[in-house]
Amino acid sequence: MQAQPKTGTILDRIVEARRAAVEHRKKIVPLPVLKLAIKRNEPARDFAGAISQNKLNVIAELKKASPSRGVLREDFSVESLAASLEQGGAAALSVLTEEQFFQGALAYLTNARKTTALPVLRKDFIFEAWQVWEARAAEADSFLLIAAILDDSLLRELLALGRELGMEALVEVHTRDELRRAVDAGARIIGVNNRDLRSFEVRLQTSHELIEEIPDACIAVSESGLRTHEDLARLREAGFDAFLVGEQLMTAAEPGEALQIILGL
Repeated sequence: MQAQPKTGTILDRIVEARRAAVEHRKKIVPLPVLKLAIKRNEPARDFAGAISQNKLNVIAELKKASPSRGVLREDFSVESLAASLEQGGAAALSVLTEEQFFQGALAYLTNARKTTALPVLRKDFIFEAWQVWEARAAEADSFLLIAAILDDSLLRELLALGRELGMEALVEVHTRDELRRAVDAGARIIGVNNRDLRSFEVRLQTSHELIEEIPDACIAVSESGLRTHEDLARLREAGFDAFLVGEQLMTAAEPGEALQIILGL
């Protein structure tokens, strides 16, 4: 089972680089080592429960850089940022762990989780089982699956493995076809990315166009381009349960205070 074929987009370049990095890391940290680490970990925190409360549930994202905007935050103290965002009212955290394009690190996730009581999602480009094991070994409570880079069989396989390890994955979609595939695969948390990962263009209307097709039984998350309390309020009224906010927080002088403003606190 393979990731979807390349088409030469930004997303394809990221996945190609990620594939090489993963192959290198698998040689350094084989699967038995990851399984041993997991045995020593505490159980995963309830990510799904945290983002489905009856309120504006924000998944606050720790992201140092992006391919479209470059470095977002020079002063990137994960522990300080995680504590600030927890105090500011975050329901959960998302941590970028991709190194080359987003300047992330798996250690950022582990350190953020140790600092707070919030569940933490691993935000990365995941396309094989070893990465899911790696996520749990690093104490991730959830992980991202991007429908655009996975075939149907692999999407089902990685969802099932996550559940075996106590993690419910967030399955990210951008089109109606990807949404249909996510639902058919049995996704329980569906994120609509307003950013087209092939061009990095952002359109909030994408969430409004797809929300009616997300089953009521699923937790619906709107991702990317969310900047104001009004954005969240409109999307909540439309039917979304949670909201992933990153750049608006990472570019603020005080991320926790910026989050409170977005939440209307």
